[in-house]
Amino acid sequence: MYATSTLSETDSKSLLAGFGVPIAQERLAADADGAAEAAVAIGFPVVVKLNGDAIAHKTERGLVRLGLGDEAAVRTAGQELLAKATSDDGEVQLLVAPMVRGSRELIAGLATDPQFGMTVMLGVGGILAEAIGDVVLRLVPITEIDAEDMIDDLGTQKLLGEFRGEPPVDRAALVSVLMGLSAAAEADDRIVSADLNPLIVSDGRPIAVDALVEVRS
Repeated sequence: MYATSTLSETDSKSLLAGFGVPIAQERLAADADGAAEAAVAIGFPVVVKLNGDAIAHKTERGLVRLGLGDEAAVRTAGQELLAKATSDDGEVQLLVAPMVRGSRELIAGLATDPQFGMTVMLGVGGILAEAIGDVVLRLVPITEIDAEDMIDDLGTQKLLGEFRGEPPVDRAALVSVLMGLSAAAEADDRIVSADLNPLIVSDGRPIAVDALVEVRS
């Protein structure tokens, strides 16, 4: 069995963005003051996270701060997050990103099936993910028709239409996400898995606000 490691959130996003996966504008900062400057450049409200190659489960460890509305809040959050870093985390930075809002969340990614090989996954995300278990898979490589079929095969179709005053999900944009994941898996044989969770649907368009890519060491 081969050894694996995870890429940092920023490196994971950078890799997948190269294949067309939509990522919100974000910046890295070395300290709390730098995070505040980044937040001003991005525009409030923002999210601040601790970023590093050895950090995979940020939410469980309390390494995410949401909805920060001014420089003081960002500085405080940055100081708190850096204080939570451990020696096992290695080199860390602060990741500053816009607060993307949307009432629908999807998940998408790549997973290696031990029998069939690499697959592309699409499902319903957020707090409903475990309760509903609405997930579809296709073997890599996929075509645009496969991607369309994956969207059609989701059981929770009402989430894809007009929802709580928001427009329908942009299907072409969602197809592009799935095609990008498939293309990344084909182009980079180091990839063992990839997780876009959540894909927030904002004004109808899916945006990856978190990403984790696992690669062969």
